[in-house]
Formats: sequence, structure tokens, C-alpha cells
Amino acid sequence: MNSRVAIIGTVGIPARYGGFETLAARLTAHLGNDYSFTVYCSKQAYRKEERKAHEGNTRLVYLPFKANGIQSIIYDAVSILHALFKNDVLLILGVSGGFMIPFVRWFTRKKIIVSVDGIEWKRDKWGRMAAWYLWFAEMLAVRYAHVNIADNESIQDYTAKRYESLSCIIEYGGDHVTQQSFTNADLKRYPFLSKPYAFSVCRIEPENNIHLMLDAFSSIPNRQLVLVGNWSKSEYGKTLLEKYADYGNIFLLDPIYDQRLIDAMRTNCMLYLHGHSAGGTNPSLVEAMTLGCCVCCFDVSYNRTTTQQKALYFADATSLANLVMHTPYLKILAQGNAMKKIAAQRYTWHAVAARYGDVIRCALEGEIRNSLQSNAELLSIHELGELGATHLQSTQLFYQKR
Repeated sequence: MNSRVAIIGTVGIPARYGGFETLAARLTAHLGNDYSFTVYCSKQAYRKEERKAHEGNTRLVYLPFKANGIQSIIYDAVSILHALFKNDVLLILGVSGGFMIPFVRWFTRKKIIVSVDGIEWKRDKWGRMAAWYLWFAEMLAVRYAHVNIADNESIQDYTAKRYESLSCIIEYGGDHVTQQSFTNADLKRYPFLSKPYAFSVCRIEPENNIHLMLDAFSSIPNRQLVLVGNWSKSEYGKTLLEKYADYGNIFLLDPIYDQRLIDAMRTNCMLYLHGHSAGGTNPSLVEAMTLGCCVCCFDVSYNRTTTQQKALYFADATSLANLVMHTPYLKILAQGNAMKKIAAQRYTWHAVAARYGDVIRCALEGEIRNSLQSNAELLSIHELGELGATHLQSTQLFYQKR
């Protein structure tokens, strides 16, 4: 009988909404013959006729809470409690339910794997109390999980420095997207797509620097920007929509759930703009790289790590406008090819699923190492010399060398 794994913390599958959901869908598809999966889903995200007991071999459990916002705490906590009855491993994506993890560790023999995602408590959208709770939940999750997963070297450095915990790095795959061409119907509906344009698709939140992108393109009216997002979800989005709606070169579109159309918009853009300033390896950035987009990122360590320092980077509206105006076409082509090559080497679901499979197996077998210290450092210089490995003795930890 296969070991049973519960995936907790996503909106659910089929995936429509984001990175964790795509991750859950891909893991269950790739590892479904090795483990029996249960995925917890938000009943509010799926109409009644869409709710199924199973997706392939995966069991689906629906809970009557939202998976995001303040309700995510209840959603994750109830999911964890429910999962304890029938599962051997709890794969928890995000830290909203972190306060539960010490109790699971103390009173059960279940194995706990936590993906900390980004540094959620630092996001601008949270008030002081919410930020404090998320910091507290993150601390409990990292310290009490059997295995922590970071999706980026910068997140691994963060958990090492703050919690002295060694996280496994597992990034996201991007090879579920495919290059697409526009149809005549697409160009009839969105005629501005027949001309060169910069493109971005993301949640409309301050930390994604939407205001900065719009400010840049408002100063260069001969360059087009197409931006897809949830404009009506927040005062921030509504304010920007009202301010920039009348600019002739700026096109602000509501969310598009047609994967082919979104892929076509990204495939055919001149520049893909990625303004995220918080978090680790972002799935939408990985997807744009997979499609061979010329990527222009906000200049933070997470984005530089993901793109291996080979993208274009901006720090403010002025530097973004300069990049848009003065980057040569041949450099745009070369940079897009470089992004595609990196994605093909690093960001495939086959590799990601294999690493998650290894982590689950190690957790079940008790082969877990959370210490920052290398095993080589436990040996004397004489013992290392006998093994021909004196070069492994170091007083520096990995994050101190980066």
C-alpha cells in the first residue's frame, strides 16, 4: 500500500489560480503511482457541479473557507486536523497554519514538510497584527517541521540566518506553458496586440510595483504596456485603474483564465515585466522564462537568483523607462533565448516532482538533516586527511559564502 500524503494550503485542483495550485496538480500527476494523495480544496473556489471526489487518483476534500487572506488560518488549521486521520505525511504549502505544527509534532508521528514560500509577513498588504502573526507562524513552521522547503537560494539563506535551519531548495516548473500565436479573433478583440508591447500578469498589489511600471510607461507614450490583473480587488488597484485608464498606450485588462490566450500574450510580447519585490522563485517569472520572453525584473536578490543574473533589472520608474527605450532589439532576442535555456535546464516539473518525491521518501524513512553544519565538520582534520577531504573543513556556512 502506498504511503498517504496530504497537500494542504492551496485553493485546490484542478489548478486555476496560482503557483501552489499548479505545484499540487503537477506533483499528484507525476507522483500519483508512488503515493496516495489527498488535496484540500476551498469549496468557495469551485461551483457545486465542478466539485469532484477525485481528480485522477487524487482524493479531493472541500472545506467551506477561503484559502487566502485571514480565512487561510482557519482553512489550513482545519485541513491539518482532518489530514491527521488518514495520512502519513502532511505537505503544507505556506505558513498560515503554522501554529498547529508544534502540536502535530508533539502528539503524533506524522511527518511534516513545509514549503515556506516567500517571506509572507514582509508583504506590504498586511497590517501590523497580521504581519506579526505570519512571522510567528513562520517561526513555528520552520522550527517544528521535519523538513523545510525553500523555493529560492535567498529564502534558504533567510531561514538559515533567522532560524538556523537548513531548508531544501526546490523551485517550480514552467514547462506546462507552451508558445502560442494570436488568432484572428484575439487580434480583433485586442487590436493593440498587433503592435510591439511590454506585458505583465500578476496580482495588483503594491509589492509587485504596479505603480512603478505605470509611472514609467506614462512617461513614454510611444511604447505600449499591457497589464493583466485583479484591478477591482483593492483600493490600490482601483486607484491605479482610475488614474491610468485614459492613457492611450496603457491597456489594463481584468484577469484572463484562458491559458492559451495568456501564453500567446506572453509569447509575443517585446518585454515581460516582473515587478515582484517579495517572495522567492515566482511561478509567473519561471513561466515567462520558459516561453523565451525577454525578462525585465525588479532588482531584488530573489529575481536575480531565479534568472541567474542574466535578465534586465530595474529599480525605479526612470531605469525601467530607460530600459524600454534603449535596449537594442538584438539584445532582447538574445536575452529571451538565454531565459529559455535557463528554464529548460532548471525549471521542469519532472525534476521538481522527483525532488519532492525524494523529500517525502526521506521524511518517511527518517533520513532528515536540518543542521546547518556539514557532516564533514564533525570530523577532525586528521580524519579528513585520511579521507583525502581536508578541503571540506570550513568555518564558513553556505550562506556566508554567497
